[in-house]
Amino acid sequence: MKKDTTTEYQQVIAQCRDIFDKKMKDYGAAWRIMRTESLTDQIFIKANRIRSIQRKKEHLVNEGVEPEFIGIINYSAMAIIQLQLGVVDKPDLNPEKASALHEKVLNDAFDLMSKKNHDYDEAWRSMRVSSMTDLILMKLLRVKEIEDNNGKTIISEGLDANYFDMINYAVFCMIQINESKQQ
Repeated sequence: MKKDTTTEYQQVIAQCRDIFDKKMKDYGAAWRIMRTESLTDQIFIKANRIRSIQRKKEHLVNEGVEPEFIGIINYSAMAIIQLQLGVVDKPDLNPEKASALHEKVLNDAFDLMSKKNHDYDEAWRSMRVSSMTDLILMKLLRVKEIEDNNGKTIISEGLDANYFDMINYAVFCMIQINESKQQ
């Protein structure tokens, strides 16, 4: 059966949007006070937990890796929003505006994925989830280095490109996890 990346991608993104929207109703836009470095650390915690579970083959907290990948997607989107809008001292977005910004970032991530997926011929489908987890962790180390250099790079992509890549790798992981559940 031919796999439909667009449909599978949009299903994962719909799940992420649903969780983001529900958390916005619960907490509001409290995340707007977070510096991008803090969001990077939140993503790192989630990616590190995934890698830990993958290595140990078990988890003691009653959540698997899927919520962590969703967290990586949503926190990466929040980081991109923070890069675009800047950090504030108190929440300044209502749930509708925050959701619209979140949706735009995820749509931009989808557009980027579509272009790269064309050029790379869906190579991610032959990769292991553990390898993509390692790539997310590597991207996080790159982001931390860029942040430590005050956002400056000489030749490399900037912060936003790395966050977009983390979104897409996490979506690919979710697609593969969902496919393995269906088999």
